[in-house]
Amino acid sequence: MRRLYYNIIKPILPRWLQIYLRRALVRVKLLRYRNVWPIDSSSGIPPEGFTGWPEKKKFALVLTHDVDTQRGHDRCRSLMEIEKSMGFRSSFNFVAKKYTVSRELREEIASSGFEVGLHGLYHDGRLYESKEIFLERARILNQYLKDWNVVGFRSPSMHHRLDWIHELDIEYDASTFDTDPFEPQPDGMGTIFPFFVKGEGEKGYVELPYTLPQDFTLFIIMGHRDTHIWEEKLEWIVEKGGMALMNTHPDYMVFKKEKPSIEEYPVEYYSGFLEYIKKNYEGEYWHVLPREIARFWRGLR
Repeated sequence: MRRLYYNIIKPILPRWLQIYLRRALVRVKLLRYRNVWPIDSSSGIPPEGFTGWPEKKKFALVLTHDVDTQRGHDRCRSLMEIEKSMGFRSSFNFVAKKYTVSRELREEIASSGFEVGLHGLYHDGRLYESKEIFLERARILNQYLKDWNVVGFRSPSMHHRLDWIHELDIEYDASTFDTDPFEPQPDGMGTIFPFFVKGEGEKGYVELPYTLPQDFTLFIIMGHRDTHIWEEKLEWIVEKGGMALMNTHPDYMVFKKEKPSIEEYPVEYYSGFLEYIKKNYEGEYWHVLPREIARFWRGLR
């Protein structure tokens, strides 16, 4: 069904109809999955041997952004400036061949203490359609990883085959989540902590599931006009001493005082939540980039 949607149905549907259909599907699923979303209580159990975060912090905080379109690409600087002004850092994951990815922007992101990641080649839903397609794309993805000097990957649309991802020359993958029944591939990892995916010998990578609902789900599909779900989930993550990992999109953020389109929301929702974190948890979180938490977690093995 997923292959049918991405290959045949989605290309012919106008964007407003795609969103309308997803809204209808979410309404059906909300009641069914109310016991495991936004919090799956079983995912708060720390992994064996984990004794806590560095500097005795209560929880880890990781900010990531998927840049799905040229529009999002062109908004990255505005988003980065907001985060810098508030003392936060994040990663920006770019789709290599869907739009023009500026080398100057990538260099600016890296030199500013932020991180660049790779978000697939085309964002067409076909990466895991067959092993043959994956291996061919993995060869090209590895070249981009090398050329861009990046160590992290996130699959488009959160599709994942954790056994296949070993073919990529990465330190971490971020294509999963603790619980999110509204994703196209809805199998949650059941944990709010990173975990190591072992390969052959010493080969392997760290998996970083996002643990706060995506902005597109909350504000575009569900139509929320505040961040109370983020706040409630964060409180629970802090209580469990887990990793609060966000995945938001500059594509859907409006930075000017203008009316958002059907697939946009005011950037103040995001910046306001960052203010909430600073106000309520200052000094309690270990705020790092994805590559930094991945290297820390690998060192625990």
